[in-house]
Amino acid sequence: MSQVEDFLTAEEEQEIVAAILEAEKNTSGEIRVHIEATTTIDHFSRAQQIFHFLKMDNTKDENGVLLYVAVRDKKFVIYGDRGIYKAVPNGFWDTTKETISMHFKKGHFKQGIIEGVLKAGKELEAHFPWHHNDNNELSDAISKG
Repeated sequence: MSQVEDFLTAEEEQEIVAAILEAEKNTSGEIRVHIEATTTIDHFSRAQQIFHFLKMDNTKDENGVLLYVAVRDKKFVIYGDRGIYKAVPNGFWDTTKETISMHFKKGHFKQGIIEGVLKAGKELEAHFPWHHNDNNELSDAISKG
């Protein structure tokens, strides 16, 4: 098995998908998680590529958020679309990053991702509240590379 396949069990992946559904309940923001072993380019640039590949830059309010994890590199990036950065202050993701990092350092990867996703949902809620006519524009499944 690859490092990506070993990173989370199927049950842990389902718990993360459930967290994404929970996080998106009160926001029009769209959250995705992408996991891959490594990248040959800088992690931020790779997160941008994945964001575009997953068509996350096609949401109505430009409020998609990607949590990108490079397992072997032991790196992660939170990447948000243009609409988010127009609406939020600098350092908006700092507490979310700290939460994820704290868990990752202890080897609690599933918990770090879940808490990061839930925190991202809470933070998005203030700037992008859910409205009655909102649709889930993106898949909630974890993507892998």
